[in-house]
Amino acid sequence: MPFRFYTRITQVELLDKEAKNVEELLEGIKTVSSFSIYHHTHHYLEQHRYFSPEYSNDFSYWITHSLGLRALGEKIASIDIVQFKDIEGLRQKFIEILSSYLDNNTSNLRNSLPKEKFRFLSSRIFILPTHFYAHNLAEFIDCLSKVTIHSVYFHICEARLRLKRETNDFSLWLKDQGYHSLASKISRLDPYTYTLEGLRHKIIDLIKKESGIEED
Repeated sequence: MPFRFYTRITQVELLDKEAKNVEELLEGIKTVSSFSIYHHTHHYLEQHRYFSPEYSNDFSYWITHSLGLRALGEKIASIDIVQFKDIEGLRQKFIEILSSYLDNNTSNLRNSLPKEKFRFLSSRIFILPTHFYAHNLAEFIDCLSKVTIHSVYFHICEARLRLKRETNDFSLWLKDQGYHSLASKISRLDPYTYTLEGLRHKIIDLIKKESGIEED
């Protein structure tokens, strides 16, 4: 079966929930939908095409800059998202860290300025097919070099975590084609340590090296 590339567009939604301190942030994280947690931890990847963002999620940025709690912000930012297979596991990690902080700081809650409250957002994702198909590795490289970063993001990041697949779409297809070693190497890539353009080029390089396809 050929590999068909898909892409995505996002509609951001403002939720009726805000937070002015860590306690309210924790309550929000407990109650908002998984789509909201996903939005606040992943939209950075698509926004930063050519360079890696300083903060890995909205929670760490807000805690650091609006509350001035740098140590807590760094702890939230250091969570290794790639180790989680679903959003609920990631949610529980945030809950664990924030609950522990509150247990030791019950009498010293710091509030943000009114105009700097954390506003919970969510996103609706629309998946669209592209006209790019690949029947072999050469065609796959050609298509991968041409699709948008939103397509790269969908097949690598979103397919695994949001759609709860065992690995990314590229590795699943390559494994079905008999390229088990290549599929494994791509599966082991940590997408959160690359820019999306960097990730695109890394995958192309791996395929060329593994298959012996010559550089242009």
